[in-house]
Amino acid sequence: MAHLGSGRSRALAVPVGLALTASLAFLPAVSASAAPAEDSGVTAAPATGPKLSYVANLTAYGTAKQARKAIERAGGTVVTAYEQIGVVVAHSQNPDFARQLRAQRSLFVSVGATRVAPLTPVQTTEEGSTQKLSAADAAKAAAAAAPGEEPLEANQWDLRAIKADQAHKINDGSRSVTVGVIDTGVDDTHPDLAPNFSREQSANCVGGVADTSEGAWRPYADGSDHGTHVAGTIAAARNGVGISGVAPGVKVAGIKVSEPGTSLFYTEAVVCGFMFAAEKGIEVTNNSYYVDPWLYNCKADADQGALVEALTRATRYAEKKGVLSVASAGNSDHDLAGDSILDDTSPDDATPVPRTIDPKVCLDMPTQLPGVVTVSATGDKGLKSYYSSYGLGVVDVAGPGGDKWQTPGTPDANGRVLSTLPGGGYGYKQGTSMASPHVAGVAALLKSTHPNATPAQLQRLLKSQADKLACPDKVYDATGNLIDATTCQSKWGQTGYYGHGLVNALNAVK
Repeated sequence: MAHLGSGRSRALAVPVGLALTASLAFLPAVSASAAPAEDSGVTAAPATGPKLSYVANLTAYGTAKQARKAIERAGGTVVTAYEQIGVVVAHSQNPDFARQLRAQRSLFVSVGATRVAPLTPVQTTEEGSTQKLSAADAAKAAAAAAPGEEPLEANQWDLRAIKADQAHKINDGSRSVTVGVIDTGVDDTHPDLAPNFSREQSANCVGGVADTSEGAWRPYADGSDHGTHVAGTIAAARNGVGISGVAPGVKVAGIKVSEPGTSLFYTEAVVCGFMFAAEKGIEVTNNSYYVDPWLYNCKADADQGALVEALTRATRYAEKKGVLSVASAGNSDHDLAGDSILDDTSPDDATPVPRTIDPKVCLDMPTQLPGVVTVSATGDKGLKSYYSSYGLGVVDVAGPGGDKWQTPGTPDANGRVLSTLPGGGYGYKQGTSMASPHVAGVAALLKSTHPNATPAQLQRLLKSQADKLACPDKVYDATGNLIDATTCQSKWGQTGYYGHGLVNALNAVK
């Protein structure tokens, strides 16, 4: 599951906010079997292969009418399009679809398949397991709760690690700030989430088109608890029930982007998620995943390069609209600033083909996209979590993600992160997926304190207010042994493990 998972075009990219000649936003779907345009001289391509999804990135000179005709002539169907950024989502069964569109360089910057498997669900398993909170542990936590604390807060070592417990005595965050959880869906009926949930800013973006019907944002019946866990860390209410979020006074929205029956996050859904957040006035998004099926997307690859382009346009547009995007660094213990990485899990919707990539040109998306805050994970002892990816100059800040080997002095002595689960429950998870929402929560507190701050200013505040952490002498490995921290580098007042340091919620509200 996404962390929880051939030449570059020379054509001119579309500047953010460019208005195309005709509206793309309301492009109707066109049939793959429809007659071609009279002036094309080309017959519609036969539907001979499996149906795939594509993103087509228009040049500054392309028009909606031209794009529709070109896609139709190549045997495609337009699913949706985003006029604001010049990105079109299409389906086609023509194996030569992308190549035919790429040949039209005056119209398309790049075109790429968003997946390897056809448009049918591919069952996957979620990374890591959830440990549900037992009744006995809940009772122990309630007995240990200090006056004014939530019943389970004694087990939330993570809040104390970033001084969120102290911040709550000053400010819980503003109701005018919303954090969008772009993830597997959020159970808004959970008693700790219902008070802060924003329905009007929630949707299901699977397939690339936002569905805002009632409950569309909730997890699938047999789906993942990941998004609900993330949402609780950010904004579980201080209401005398369960836990507290980092920013319990802000609103939280659910933007579901994972495929049914899977834990796969494809480009068209994620682009939709960022665009929806931008248009709905969301101030912060949390992104605890990587965009499937590639763990790293190499810009020089024709398909993967198109995915990078589409997502870059979407995140830049969202930033221009006032959205700060926060993302997890990944759970592979990879050096994202190193010379090479062995990627033996991609593509994860088909048979993986091992490859060695250069992380400077093959990106983990969205965490390595411009303007996105990259978050590594720490445990209770303040050490980098054994699984967390890292990288000097890549990681911006660190957040508590949990580490089963770093045992806290809590009633349950569980080094993972406790948060909400679908159906009203609570449980523990660990991962950079859990670190990122701590940072998103602090960013929401910063936005509450500085309502006029831009995303760039919020990011600078996150970094400048973080608690500096030096490279440690030792860290835990995956087996629980303390080993020399030889992979940690420091420079420019940063480290590869922690970036500018561990975020500080108390500083955010002062």
